[in-house]
Amino acid sequence: MTDAVAVRPMTADEYAVWIARETEAYAADLAEAAGSTLDEARHRAEAQLAAFLPDGRETAGTFLLRVLDGEGEPVGTLWLGPHPQRADAGWVYEVEIDEDRRGEGLGRAAMLAAEQVGARAGWTALGLTVFGHNPRARALYDALGYRVASTTMTKPIS
Repeated sequence: MTDAVAVRPMTADEYAVWIARETEAYAADLAEAAGSTLDEARHRAEAQLAAFLPDGRETAGTFLLRVLDGEGEPVGTLWLGPHPQRADAGWVYEVEIDEDRRGEGLGRAAMLAAEQVGARAGWTALGLTVFGHNPRARALYDALGYRVASTTMTKPIS
């Protein structure tokens, strides 16, 4: 298990690769969570990402970061930005550790780094959304002291 990670801003090339991958991954999550088609979810993902990142990696108040392991090697990404409902808080829009590096404590360390970035930004809290089909992430957030603020549920009825 690792104790800490470092974070640094994404480069322009890293952002280009990340936004394309993020769009597809977010669309897949939306489709699974909402029971919609992948095409419908992709359109929704593209629209939401454009709204959240109108100036790409230069969007004010947003932190698009690479997560680095103890050797300084990139092992994931972290996207933080303003909380959608609270001016004093931030939001974890995404934390992702490379699949081949999961289980090493890097996700936990990345979330702790997110808290440090948020504190330096003057935020008093961090919020996030976790999809119901991701129990591993939910367990991590529970262990880090996050609490459920609301629950959205869905049931297919056809």
